[in-house]
Formats: sequence, C-alpha cells, structure tokens
Amino acid sequence: MPSTRIETRSSWLGERRRDFVEAVQRALVRGILIPEDDRCVRLIEFDEDAIITPPHAGPRYTVIEITLFTGRSIEAKRRLYAALVEELAPFGLEARDIKIILVEVDRENWGLRGLPGSEIELGFKVDV
Repeated sequence: MPSTRIETRSSWLGERRRDFVEAVQRALVRGILIPEDDRCVRLIEFDEDAIITPPHAGPRYTVIEITLFTGRSIEAKRRLYAALVEELAPFGLEARDIKIILVEVDRENWGLRGLPGSEIELGFKVDV
C-alpha cells in the first residue's frame, strides 16, 4: 500500500500527465510486486521559480518519494529503481534526472480503515 508523490516542474508533461502517473504505477507493480489495483500516486508540478535542482539536472528533473511498509528486500528496491527508469524513459527522462526516495514505515504506524496497518490483511506480501 505505498503512497507515492511525484514532484517536477510544470508544463513539460502537458497532456501526458495521466500517462506519466500510470507509468510510475506500473513500475511500482513490477518493482515491489503490489497488486495492480493498489493505487495512490500523486503528481505535483511546480512553477520554474519554485524549485531548484542539482547542476547536472535537466529541465525534466523529477523526484519520486514513495512511502511504503518496511520489509522490502534490496532486490525488490533495485527492481523498483530500474523499473522507474525504464518506464519514464519514453517521457524523455534520463536516469540522472530521476531521484527516488523510499520512506519506510512500520505497519503499526500506518492507519487504514480506522485500524493500524499491522492489524489488516493486505492481500499481498511485503517481504518480497
């Protein structure tokens, strides 16, 4: 049940915003093996003067922050990083223009349906 926030400059995606969000979702499914219907991906676009980036970054520099349950293996994280780079390449992003941050949260610190996540059957494995 990851919660994903994408941050980038406004205007370069144009009418491809939904496709971009769906590409990130596909990478999550491939990388950390969540069900396809487990969806919580948000896109936030900033005006040019509201974001600063590293000197090497191109105009499409994108930060993807994924908050997820603790327990994924380094192999799953590698799959996720590679899947994100592959899925976003058709949008003109190079690997150097994608920053991925994973924020791992213990299940008891995540509320779902009025209960701690540790007390809910997720329907999928976290320790992949």
